[in-house]
Amino acid sequence: MIKRTLEISREPAHLAVRNRQLLLQRGGETIASLPCEDLGFVAVDHPQTTYTHAALATLLETGAVLLLCGRDHLPAGLLLPLSEHHQVVWRLQAQIAAPLPLKKRLWQQLVRGKILAQAANLDPQGKAARQLRNLARAVRSGDPANCEAQAARIYWANWLLQGPPGDDPLPFRRDPDQPGINALLNYGYAVLRAALARALVSGGLHPAIGVHHSHRANAFCLADDLIEPLRPLVDARARTLALAGQVELTQPVKAELLDLLTLEVRTGDFCGPLMVALHRYVASFVRILEREVQRLDIPVPCSSAAIVPCG
Repeated sequence: MIKRTLEISREPAHLAVRNRQLLLQRGGETIASLPCEDLGFVAVDHPQTTYTHAALATLLETGAVLLLCGRDHLPAGLLLPLSEHHQVVWRLQAQIAAPLPLKKRLWQQLVRGKILAQAANLDPQGKAARQLRNLARAVRSGDPANCEAQAARIYWANWLLQGPPGDDPLPFRRDPDQPGINALLNYGYAVLRAALARALVSGGLHPAIGVHHSHRANAFCLADDLIEPLRPLVDARARTLALAGQVELTQPVKAELLDLLTLEVRTGDFCGPLMVALHRYVASFVRILEREVQRLDIPVPCSSAAIVPCG
């Protein structure tokens, strides 16, 4: 069963818990009651929201992630449950012991998957999509030629189209520090990153131990590795919103971006919600660490399943 997503942004609320039911209270009255075990993702974007310790502890015990937004309405931090996976120590050891050639082959798959997913977001018959597909084939172990950056220049220059395929792209520059469409992308990426981190700790992995990202101040290096081929899912939703004139982080826009977690995707032979598929994606990563398989099962939209890259 897919876990539910709860967003608090329109009005403040006080979160308490009774009999493992999360209570949303306002003015001393309970306005909603939700089973904690049904919640997988709680996003809070109202500065006057308050919590009891028991509410936070129970949400973590039942496997929920709490995403907290700052004054700019973008995610500022998250609370993750500590995993009680029965193989957590072994998997941590496998992460630490992973040899460099294996990490480089994993990064090759991630970059190739990202570029193919970017190509799928463009006009399939256009020059830019053909260039991206050619670049994907050229990615080598560890991506020494930095095909990822080459693809990004082509992709973002052709990403924002208006009207039918073949129209000239609208001016757009990907800059995380800018508002508007960039803020939509930032929010969508942060939601997906949090959901991935949840899947990683549920799978007994440590999100700070990456295969390519390795900044000493980054507690989510592995999430930042695995998110790369999934970013185009956010791009597609953000572009749809932008072309409909919705370029501000309003409550309905955030709801649309949060709803990405229910997007139907294919992971291996499974077709279902992205939030569920992330666990299968992480499981395929574990099987690679344990030398059982060689290819990642990267989630792709069910309509685009044919673009899944070979290992």
